This record gives sequence, structure tokens and C-alpha cells, in this order.
Amino acid sequence: MPVLLTEADVRAVLPMDDLIAAMETALERFSAGAVRQPLRSVVDTGGHGFYGVMPAYLEDPPALGTKLVSVYHGNPARGLTSHLATIVLHDPETGELQAVMDGRYITEARTAAVSAASVRRLAREDARALAIFGTGVQARSHAAALLRVRPFASIRVWGRHGDRAAALARDLAVSTGVRVEAVATARDAAAGADVIALVTASTEPVLTRDVVREGTHVCAVGACRPNQREMDTALVRAGCVFVDSREGALAEAGDLVIPMKEGAIEASHIAAELGEVIGGRHPGRRTTDEITIFKSLGMAVEDVAAARLAFERSVAAGLGRGVIV
Repeated sequence: MPVLLTEADVRAVLPMDDLIAAMETALERFSAGAVRQPLRSVVDTGGHGFYGVMPAYLEDPPALGTKLVSVYHGNPARGLTSHLATIVLHDPETGELQAVMDGRYITEARTAAVSAASVRRLAREDARALAIFGTGVQARSHAAALLRVRPFASIRVWGRHGDRAAALARDLAVSTGVRVEAVATARDAAAGADVIALVTASTEPVLTRDVVREGTHVCAVGACRPNQREMDTALVRAGCVFVDSREGALAEAGDLVIPMKEGAIEASHIAAELGEVIGGRHPGRRTTDEITIFKSLGMAVEDVAAARLAFERSVAAGLGRGVIV
């Protein structure tokens, strides 16, 4: 009988360290050609938001499933998060339904876990100052995840709404034990940062080349459509760019698609997929003063790999309840 897993069930069995390790494996397997995954299908819901369908099959460890995700940026005004999702997991040998689970937390956590994998592989070893652009769910999850791979001594938070940035800074100071400061401008946040996490809902650049110092690593997460970007062209052109999927980035990442349309960069500007770095097929960062950029769109294989782990651990722990289909 298939199992229904709530967000509480999923949270209970997916600690961040284990999720980072699972995402590294999924990314490496994807770049090695051991994943079958089409580009996600996205429907514009009449200007309200977007609805995406994201299926994937992973050969090793075997997993098969689909994430159904919606992005409605007006949801916070209704007391809902902007990103909602459900993941359907199937037996990879028979196609039989195994589980239906809440995908909102998996989307939140695996996104931050993938960024953490990029920091582990691409940021300088001596990175101690973190800047977070954005004040939503991903800002919180990125702070928690990135601290698992680098011992940051300070965090600066910037957002368009100063009161939200201040509230987030207070919360993070308590939850992380790190010195956290809310700052008034993006320039203030970027000043002296070794790692910058862009997790905003902005469709226009919030980070420009002139405020990013040499040797910085940037995780660009927020913009996920071809007409949206968080970085200006000059920064993208100056950085060594890594992506989760070349195919996906060239089709959907406005941070790259827009500079390409401007003639500022070509597709070859993408140095590698992060999975190639994890698998040892690309060296990653080459010098201490190189600006590295990881452009993350999120992939179905990440969701399915996380869902497989959640399903196996939940069954072992006796969590979830059976559903009749």
C-alpha cells in the first residue's frame, strides 16, 4: 500500500548533512549520464504564478518519481509560502506507486543543500563572511545549510524590506550562534563577503560586479525563468560559471540567457556542471582570486533522490500512513 508522508514526516528523516551528501551523489550521477530527466514543463497560470511538472529516473541508487510544484509570489499575503509542491514516488522496477509526500520542505531543503555542495567545492577554504540577499524561506535554509560546509564567523542579511531583514537577522543569530547583521543596502551586504547567496524573488539584478570582490563565490538561486535574473551582465561575464544542468541553464536561466542575447557571453562561458566537479571531471576553482558563480535552477533528480531517502527512512521508522488509490 502506498504511503502518505507529511512535511513533519519528511523533516524528521532528512537532516541537512545527509541531504547535502545525497544531493552531491545525485548531481554527480546526473553529470555522469546516469539520470533520465527531461526539461521541466512549466505552465503560466494566467499571471498568478507558475505550475511545473518535474519527472526523473535515477539509475543508482534507483529511484523514479515526479514533483508537481507551484510558484505563486502572492501567496505570503494569504499566509502561504510562495513555493508549494507534492512529490509522487514510484517503484523504479514496476512503476507501482510507493509514496505521495509533501514536497515543500524537500524543495526548500534540497535547494539549500545543493548550494552548500557548491560552497564546499567552489568557495575558498578560508571563507568566513557570508552575505544573504533575500529574507524568505530560502534565506533561512541557506544560512543553516552553508554553515554545515564552512565555519562562517559573520552573516550579513539584506532585503528590500528592512523590517523583514532585521527580523531574519535576529532569528538567525539565535538559531546559528553566529554574528548576524541586517544591512541597509546590497552594497553593504556584499562588502567583504566571501560567499554571497542570492535567494530573492527579484526579476532584475540585485548584485552587480562592482560590489563583488575577487575570490567571492556566488550562489544564484532565486531567478528561475529566462526573463529573470539576480546578477548583472558584468558579474556573469567576470565569473567562472558553474550550473546544475547545462541544458536547463541554457533554456531557463535568465542570469545566463539574457547576457547571451546581449552578446556578452556564449554558451561556452559555462565552465562545468557542479556534478562534474564533484565527480572529479573538472577542477572547480582555479585560483584564490577567481570569482566563482553557481547558477542553480533546481532539478527533478534532486527532488526524487531526496524523496527516495525520505521514503526509505520513514518506512524504517514507522512514519506515514497508508493510502488507498
